[in-house]
Formats: sequence, C-alpha cells, structure tokens
Amino acid sequence: MLKQVRHDGYWGVMTKIGIIGSEGRMGHALVAAIAEAGLAHAGGADQGDDVGALARASDVLVDFSSPAALDANLAACIAAGKPTVIGTTGLEDAHHAAIDQAAGKIAILQTGNTSLGVNMLAALVEQAAAKLGDDWDIEIVEMHHRHKVDAPSGTAKLLGEAAATGRGIDLANSSESGRDGITGARQKGAIGFAALRGGSVAGDHSVILATDEERLELTHRAENRMIFARGAVKAAEWLAGQGAGRYRMGAVLGL
Repeated sequence: MLKQVRHDGYWGVMTKIGIIGSEGRMGHALVAAIAEAGLAHAGGADQGDDVGALARASDVLVDFSSPAALDANLAACIAAGKPTVIGTTGLEDAHHAAIDQAAGKIAILQTGNTSLGVNMLAALVEQAAAKLGDDWDIEIVEMHHRHKVDAPSGTAKLLGEAAATGRGIDLANSSESGRDGITGARQKGAIGFAALRGGSVAGDHSVILATDEERLELTHRAENRMIFARGAVKAAEWLAGQGAGRYRMGAVLGL
C-alpha cells in the first residue's frame, strides 16, 4: 500500500523504497537521497539477509548489491510482485538473460549508471555516432577510484552501447580494449575502451570522436556518489507506477 502523506498543503503519495545492498557506500548514499526526496525508506537488506521480507514491505526496490546475488534478489522481487531498479555493475550475459526473463513478470529498470547527467550524455553520444560516419573513431575513457574491481565500468559499457546503437552495429563484435604492445592498426569503425584506476575518483567518463584534423569530446565528471543515489531514487519513484517490462533511464528523463 502506498502511504498517503501531506506535502505543502495537499495530500500526495509517498513511495516506500527498499534498498538491497544497504551496507555498502551506495546504500548509505541512497538512504540520504530517499530522505532528501521526502520519500519513505522501507529498510535495507544485504547478502544473506531476508530480501523477501524487504520486498514485501516495499513499493519498489533498489539493488546495488553484487552480481552473485542477482538471481536470488530477482526471485524475491518476483515473489512479492515488486518492481526493482538494478544499478549493480559487473553483470554478464547470463545476468541480463535473467533480467529479461524477470521483466516478463515485474517492472525492472537496469542501468550501468543512474546519474541523470550520464544518461543525457548517452543520448548525445548516440546522436553524434549516428550523424558522424565511421571515419570518426570512437574511444571511451573512464577513471574510477582504486577500489573498483570491474573494467570497463558499467557506465563505459552504457556509453559504448549508445555509440553502437547510433552506428547500427553490435558492440560485442566492434569493441577494442586492453591495448598493449604492438597492436597493429586500429580497426575502422571499432569502439575503443580504456580504464584508469586511482585515488578516490567517483567516476569520470569521456567519449572521444576523432577524425582527420578534428576531435569532439563529450565528458561527464561525477563529483560525489550522491548523484547516482538521487538518480536511482528518481528512477525508483518513476518505476513504481509502471507495468511489467524492462526499462532504461532514458525513459525516466522522457528521452
């Protein structure tokens, strides 16, 4: 049941948001973002805890836990009939197949980045890639803090998918990464990735489109983890009113 609450002199609806992975850095940021948005925090659960009970107590879930926990988390959300926003990174093909299957029963928004700015960047990258020919090389450079364990980042992959969609190509068959030593000439039309790690960087991403004698650079810099938490909360509030299906952050922005 959605709780009726009073906002600025009128009655509205407060969405109860549950956090899966509540003890992580993103979990703490989400608690703050939920309070900032004036919504209700239904509680949190972590690996080994009762995610099912949390799902039953929530209107919508936000999952920033781990790829290993995804199947169990999806099962709990399906059993409770609750929508979920998945911001967990490091997902592989099997995880996406599980999400596709679950989306036939509940509303799911999965994204490599919940920042509204990053998702606007993705829309611009798709447009640029579509308008500029394959004589424009595309390189994606990302930098994160020293503790990040997956590379390229989920955001870099999101931007790569946007570029590939704009070009009408399959990213899996058109990407280059991990260049080292004598690599030979760059493949025409390929989308390149470079990952940097160090310090406490929350997340920097640049998409470089380069051709002969000119270069276009589209960049987003995250200054604080709260931008991801705020975007996730906005996505959760939006998703709570949707039917079963798989959604993207662009829909939250109306793109």
